[in-house]
Amino acid sequence: MELEFSGEMWFWRGPAPWHFVTVPVAECRELAEAASAVSYGWGMIPVTARIGETTWATSLFPKDGRYLVPVRASVRRAEGLEVGEPVSVRLTVAAADPTPGAGDRRTAPGL
Repeated sequence: MELEFSGEMWFWRGPAPWHFVTVPVAECRELAEAASAVSYGWGMIPVTARIGETTWATSLFPKDGRYLVPVRASVRRAEGLEVGEPVSVRLTVAAADPTPGAGDRRTAPGL
């Protein structure tokens, strides 16, 4: 399953601060339908995410009936992202695998 959407990047100031983009409601409905087949621990959904030319493995966090895309510092730096900016995100839902992701990698356009 592939999804593409835009959302605003925001900063969570909790005990482990992090940047996120919230998945829109319509796309969350699609993810919820696939969640039982691919999610692991606490409803996390493994995905390959892409912003601009940067692709990385991560997992979506369920929160208040929606899903959050965590945006790593290396992605923010590579793409010049700032809090409050609109961000275009492409997600490819992966098979359930709790193994940590392969990390950030720069890819050629269209991959």
